[in-house]
Amino acid sequence: MYDDVLLPFDGSDGAADVLEHAADIARFADATVHVLFVADTARDSVTVIEGETVDALERRGERVVSEATEELAAAGVDHDAEVRQGNPAPTIVDHAEREGHDLIVMPTRGRRGLSRRLLGSVSEKVVRNASVPVLTARTRPDERLAFPYEGIVVPTDGSVGADAGVDHGLALAAALDATVHALAVVDDAFDPLEGLLGTDADEDEATAAANAALDDVVAAAEEYGVDRVERHVERGDPVEAIRDRVSADGADAVVMGATGEHGDDRVLLGSVAERTVRTAPVPVLTVRE
Repeated sequence: MYDDVLLPFDGSDGAADVLEHAADIARFADATVHVLFVADTARDSVTVIEGETVDALERRGERVVSEATEELAAAGVDHDAEVRQGNPAPTIVDHAEREGHDLIVMPTRGRRGLSRRLLGSVSEKVVRNASVPVLTARTRPDERLAFPYEGIVVPTDGSVGADAGVDHGLALAAALDATVHALAVVDDAFDPLEGLLGTDADEDEATAAANAALDDVVAAAEEYGVDRVERHVERGDPVEAIRDRVSADGADAVVMGATGEHGDDRVLLGSVAERTVRTAPVPVLTVRE
């Protein structure tokens, strides 16, 4: 399913934790991991050592990617590495698209070192802008990094943006023989069809729309050869519902669309995907249409 996995890597604790997860995915898919260190051009990193002008971040990058490739080699994973200068988020997006990579794997935070350069808001910018699927992990004490995934939560609202996540989630579930937990959420605070506080009739329409979206997932699952699909309609905040579903089902990952369509979006607005990336206790794989 994946041939080329891009791993933005800065040597921080968060990145080191995700490296092993990326290696597990690559081994399963027989893919190559491409390690990328971005020497942030917004930082003053030029220094002089013994009369020679050097870029300290590039030197650190060479050292960091060498450590990463040693681990990948020990894990038996095909790999290569590159150090580039640039603004981290757009450089990562550009690199993935230019090189034809089909998955980006990165943490959303770290605990030391240069973690701020490739984590936090940078990850969210990559999620927001990459045309390539992005798998993020928070690497916090409550985070569960287990592969292969046995259960995958796939949120949907029936929009085109959501369908991209559904298709990817079903393809991944088929490859892993995983259970799909299809989820549609009716947001109590927002009428999904009119953009106003809803009446009882609106709520009935919203529930019917949620069930129709799940019908589409079940039908698509048959085409992908996915035998185990559980369907759930929940009410409340979409992000909380996704987290609750992960907890209730013991799911190992969330796969979702990264965008929605204003006016017809029922759940998967971009902000929902980004909030899920920040708070879900399992890896979140976001996919743009």
